[in-house]
Amino acid sequence: MHRFDNKVVLVTGAASGMGEATARRFSSEGANVALVDLTDRLEEVAGSLPTERTLSIRADVSKREEVDGAVRKTVEHFGRLDILVNNAGVLENGNPEDITDEQWHKVMKTDVDGVFYGSRAAIPELEKTKGSIINTASVSGTGGDWGMSPYNAAKGAIVNYTRALALDLGKRGIRVNSVCPSFTKTGLTQDMLDDQELVDAFRQRIPLGRPCEPEEVAAVIAFLASDDASFMTGANVPVDGGVSASNGQPVQA
Repeated sequence: MHRFDNKVVLVTGAASGMGEATARRFSSEGANVALVDLTDRLEEVAGSLPTERTLSIRADVSKREEVDGAVRKTVEHFGRLDILVNNAGVLENGNPEDITDEQWHKVMKTDVDGVFYGSRAAIPELEKTKGSIINTASVSGTGGDWGMSPYNAAKGAIVNYTRALALDLGKRGIRVNSVCPSFTKTGLTQDMLDDQELVDAFRQRIPLGRPCEPEEVAAVIAFLASDDASFMTGANVPVDGGVSASNGQPVQA
């Protein structure tokens, strides 16, 4: 018996990185999984999972009607929705004065609006199943970074939106939590991974001495969605190798 037998999970940004790892983790534990993404790799990932328990939906989470449609298609196909993982996200870097309107709105529409649209559309279905929402936030939502102001603003919004939803939805039987990863090996961070000097700096800064693997984040997401976390809601859980344990002062030893 798996933890998610007969459960239905919708994962956004499911064609790569943490989203792919999360979809695979839920599927391995018996769940029916709807994978939502825009990239061509979506069908490849979906095709590698059990056909009878997998649905692929091409949708842009920055567009309300497409998110509403993804939730509707999931329920029509599987008959219910138990878990929503709002994972899709984008990143833009730059000096604050150089950030364009287009960069700012791109991050906000995907990283913030996408979570809002997904949550709002899923709430009526999750209330029926007493389900759960897990948002992919970031340690960048709990503190600032150099040169990442749009991403910091977006992920900070998700951290507090998670808390607010937990308060509003608790009495309706819906739990809401988030994961806050640090530097993780994904397509979004490939440029950073290719910069060996930067990777070495992160290894110095991360107490566990290495970047995170997507599967390590997926494991925490699965825990938060499971009955093992039945009394957890409103939590923003660091999956950061100990980064947030530091007060920011330089290494002394």
